[in-house]
Amino acid sequence: MTNSKMDLTKHFIKLGCAPINWTNDDLPELGGELTFQQCLSEMALAGFSGSEIGNKYPTDVEELAKACDIRGMQICNQWFSCEFTTKPESETLEAFDKITDFLKALGAKVVGVCETGRTIQGDITKKMFDDAPTLTEEEFEKIANGLNKMGEIAKSKGMKIGYHYHMGTGIQSLAEFDKLMDMTNPELVGTLFDTGHATFAGERAEDVLKKYIDRVVHIHFKDVRSNILQRVKDEKLSFLQAVKEGIYTVPGDGDMVNWDSIFEIISASNYQGWIVIEAEQDPAKADPLEYAIKARKFITEKTGL
Repeated sequence: MTNSKMDLTKHFIKLGCAPINWTNDDLPELGGELTFQQCLSEMALAGFSGSEIGNKYPTDVEELAKACDIRGMQICNQWFSCEFTTKPESETLEAFDKITDFLKALGAKVVGVCETGRTIQGDITKKMFDDAPTLTEEEFEKIANGLNKMGEIAKSKGMKIGYHYHMGTGIQSLAEFDKLMDMTNPELVGTLFDTGHATFAGERAEDVLKKYIDRVVHIHFKDVRSNILQRVKDEKLSFLQAVKEGIYTVPGDGDMVNWDSIFEIISASNYQGWIVIEAEQDPAKADPLEYAIKARKFITEKTGL
């Protein structure tokens, strides 16, 4: 019996998967042999109804829409990299304008955005905790101003942006995220809540969610393996090395996220939208379909969804 406090069946929440669980955008060799059709098919087979977009997905609206429709799947989000700290603002805004048109045509309402101008997330030689950038006041201002403008663009199209704090980007800790959120308009810039990145950064995921639940427009679920996190610290591993070693896993498999608290906060809120399993692993070590089924079963047992 689902705990009544955590019953999410009346919250108009949909469940999706990210293709990064199958094929990794940052490490193309992970799942490099897998097609986008397999990603979509196995997501549907595991009981999910939505997908985010990965680098193997078609950029033609009709082709992607057809592939989703025949599997009963819906596109719900796509990662968008901002580069306000390193490039002219206009470049990011022009690219964002195009991606929102693409996503709107596919029926998505949200875009997950992240500043990556100075990120080390894709550099396997950079130590996760030693080499992560510290952004300047001027850089924070550039990001905040740009995000507000992106929020205006999204709003004009009936969409929303959710800022994705992310390891290695300079906005990963709660203090860094607080600073950026304080500098942006809450009517224009929402939060993409991610259990895994909050935990990896040393925060309690439930504290981040409780603080920002009223700004959350999209949710990523993954857990963290504490033994791998300790190795990342002891051996000074990079973000990509951490992923290859299995820092992340699906809900119901890791040992660091307090899922009962997460579900209780969501249940007590007015959140409506997607919860997406985004637990990138090496598919040769962790079969994506097997882990997607495990995550789906765990969420159903906890919430009734």
